[in-house]
Amino acid sequence: MLTAHLPSGYVLGRLGPQMRYGMAAALIGAVLPDFDMIWFLFVDEGRIHHHRYWVHIPLFWACIAAILLPVIALWWRHCLGVALIFFTAILLHLLLDTVSGGILWAVPFNDHLYHFITVPATQSSWAWSFILHWSFVAEITIWGGAYVLWRKARRA
Repeated sequence: MLTAHLPSGYVLGRLGPQMRYGMAAALIGAVLPDFDMIWFLFVDEGRIHHHRYWVHIPLFWACIAAILLPVIALWWRHCLGVALIFFTAILLHLLLDTVSGGILWAVPFNDHLYHFITVPATQSSWAWSFILHWSFVAEITIWGGAYVLWRKARRA
């Protein structure tokens, strides 16, 4: 996914259980893995695909969730719902990236980037190759769903 992570978090926040800070957790979790783009662009200068960084590895987030969720359930039970929304949004991000971007689902057993669709480099820019590929309709659909939910919430 190129542009639909934030609106997917909005959809999750609207359709999930309504709770204080739930929307914030959904929005932050939905985009958090892509904060590695700062390192990718300004430090690594694009030498390593950013989906190979630790914030895009499902096992990393599974370990963090396995440690934090029991602690939150024991000592801050009132925050458990928000934490679950946050980790669900991260999982949603990784699932959306699996469509055409590739995610390291089998780490530590192999370092293959798993994806459903390969977007060929048909344009001079990788971004235009994604935007002009038929799979970009999924991103437009997510944006459309977020817009419909936003309009519905404003009317209420």
